[in-house]
Amino acid sequence: MKEDNCLHAALICLGMLYYSHAITTEKLNHVRPSLHGHHEKGKEGQVLHRSKRGWVWNQFFVIEEYTGPDPVLVGRLHSDIDSGDGNIKYILSGEGAGIIFVIDDKSGNIHATKTLDREERAQYTLTAQAVDRNTNRPLEPPSEFIVKVQDINDNPPEFLHENYHANVPERSNVGTSVIQVTASDADDPTYGNSAKLVYSILEGQPYFSVEAQTGIIRTALPNMDREAKEEYHVVIQAKDMGGHMGGLSGTTKVTITLTDVNDNPPKFPQSVYQMSVSEAAVPGEVVGRVKAKDPDIGENGLVAYSIIDGDGMDMFEITTDYETQEGVVKLKKVLDFETKKSYSLKVEAANVHIDPKFISNGPFKDTVTVKITVEDADEPPVFLKPSYIFEVQENAASGTVVGKVHAKDPDAANSAIRYSIDRHTDLERYFTINADDGNIKTMKALDREEIAWHNISVFAVEVHKQHQEAKVPVAIKVVDVNDNAPKFAAAYEAFVCENARSNQQFITISADDKDDSANGPRFIFSLPPEIIHNPNFTLRDNRDNTASVLVRREGFSRQKQDLYLLPIVISDGGLPPMSSTNTLTIRVCGCDSNGSLLSCNAEAYILSAGLSTGALIAILACIVILLVIVVLFVTLKRQKKEPLIVFEEEDVRENIITYDDEGGGEEDTEAFDIATLQNPDGINGFIPRKDIKPEYQYMPRPGLRPAPNSVDVDDFINTRIQEADNDPTAPPYDSIQIYGYEGRGSVAGSLSSLESATTDSDLDYDYLQNWGPRFKKLADLYGSKDTFDDDS
Repeated sequence: MKEDNCLHAALICLGMLYYSHAITTEKLNHVRPSLHGHHEKGKEGQVLHRSKRGWVWNQFFVIEEYTGPDPVLVGRLHSDIDSGDGNIKYILSGEGAGIIFVIDDKSGNIHATKTLDREERAQYTLTAQAVDRNTNRPLEPPSEFIVKVQDINDNPPEFLHENYHANVPERSNVGTSVIQVTASDADDPTYGNSAKLVYSILEGQPYFSVEAQTGIIRTALPNMDREAKEEYHVVIQAKDMGGHMGGLSGTTKVTITLTDVNDNPPKFPQSVYQMSVSEAAVPGEVVGRVKAKDPDIGENGLVAYSIIDGDGMDMFEITTDYETQEGVVKLKKVLDFETKKSYSLKVEAANVHIDPKFISNGPFKDTVTVKITVEDADEPPVFLKPSYIFEVQENAASGTVVGKVHAKDPDAANSAIRYSIDRHTDLERYFTINADDGNIKTMKALDREEIAWHNISVFAVEVHKQHQEAKVPVAIKVVDVNDNAPKFAAAYEAFVCENARSNQQFITISADDKDDSANGPRFIFSLPPEIIHNPNFTLRDNRDNTASVLVRREGFSRQKQDLYLLPIVISDGGLPPMSSTNTLTIRVCGCDSNGSLLSCNAEAYILSAGLSTGALIAILACIVILLVIVVLFVTLKRQKKEPLIVFEEEDVRENIITYDDEGGGEEDTEAFDIATLQNPDGINGFIPRKDIKPEYQYMPRPGLRPAPNSVDVDDFINTRIQEADNDPTAPPYDSIQIYGYEGRGSVAGSLSSLESATTDSDLDYDYLQNWGPRFKKLADLYGSKDTFDDDS
């Protein structure tokens, strides 16, 4: 550091000397203005005079980063016309004038007042001019000059990145390029060696080297092994001044990682693996694992396992678990301890990807011996067959033997076996099995047409070990017996035209048989012997399980007979054959000349003889209209004649009402039904008016009507009056209200005059005055006469 400061000071001194020399040279190079100009001859002998400038400006230089106590003298301006009397004033303008650069207006000395940095700005353009101090009149034309900032080595080299990362394959040859690092220097590359860089390695030797001029890092040692050391840290230095003493420097760190190559074969850590497996293990079950170690990584470390030899190659298999890089030994077939108790395998582990560059390091595989011991297990019974198929004829008698299943105990104990049927597979209990010998028998007759196949399951268990059981499927085929006669394949109904020709076919029939094909077709069609010479129809067997019905004669008539029933006998091809008689219904129909069906009804035939279909429809429509008119007329006529009041009997307003029974008084409860008196409408019925429609239905208020068994006539009369006053449906005319009960023992006595022996003059009605306001009218009528007589 101290050396760098000394060098810096020396450079500043050298720069000052250089600039002083330059300024002196400039002053010496200034050309004074001369009154004697350069003579040139012009045209026609004219002499021209070219004036010379008072000064000629060159470049000025100032050193950067000057840190002295006084401003740096950049240079001095002086005009030839300046006689030193102070009448000339020097003016400076342009970039940095007055801020960075100042001028003494009397002497023309230019100073730099601030420290300059070439890396920020390399030069400044200024303009100088000499003017009259008093009048500011220009004495010389303005002139530009440049002040250049002279560079010093004040910037160290800097790398583009602080840290670099690079990869190189392991075991690369010496001189293999790894990465190139680049540094830059802000100093002026055109001046001196301030920006001339040299690279060198500070850390990372002897494994790597760097080229001094380019910064390329290369391997320096052969056979570098990733498995020994994977990562290296290298420090690279860049130094300016061409790497000489006193130059500035910068460093960067480079992390170099060795990438893997397949240079290591897999190796088993042991020579023999011991494994064991139960004989009860199922195929696919894992027996054990082996693993060969490969220090390589990624695809270079992938290992595949295989069985290459051994007496267990057919019983076991090995697969590769690529996640754990292990070989998984699995059971391939079922084992039997009683047959073989141990197996030996030779397992090979080999790399999947091999690099040809390192084939000489091979072979890239390894082998190991795997010994597997079979362990004895208590096994369930084993059926001699994986499944059974039996046959039995349908309709066979109960107890018929279907077949026999057999199982045995594979263990050395050879325990006795018992058999049973899984009733979930034989819910109807068609079969049974002998528990000791495995014979399967029927329990009821079987019908093939109902169930053609029965699939049941049979269990076999050891007598002394009920938990050890085996299960086998048993399929029982019901063999067909010809026990079903053939029938029509459909409900046939044939139609024959009245104008059908002789031997004309009008229908083809076929048959179905529920039995198997061996006992079904071929079907034989024929007519019964008693009608084989039927005069109307004949039958032709087509010998393809169909038959055609033909017309034997011509000229059918619907009027004579519109329906024929033709019996047809159908026989199957079974042994013994079965047959049935089926009836074919044949209708006689009317057809057009082309044989197209028109109608099959005899009535339609009769009607159509005189009238067409359109005419019939028109007649029917007229009849319906006439009926509607008649009904309307009758209805209107009845409505006109109907009276306003509907009576059950003829209404005679001046009928004489005969009272021939006074009743037994209040104590008589047998002569009349009090309910009739309380509600006479209950007998005669309600008589509505036909000329008005009530606005609302009157509902008597509860509590106003006396109880059915009440004999309070006064309350009853009040209730009926109130109902009549409030009932909007009550007729407005006078009507006879019949009260067929007066009572006996009443204070008022009888109001009837039918049995009265006295006359009106003999009666005394004064007591009516004591009956209250309701009898006031009677008292006035009958009491007024006596009063009149008394007055007279």
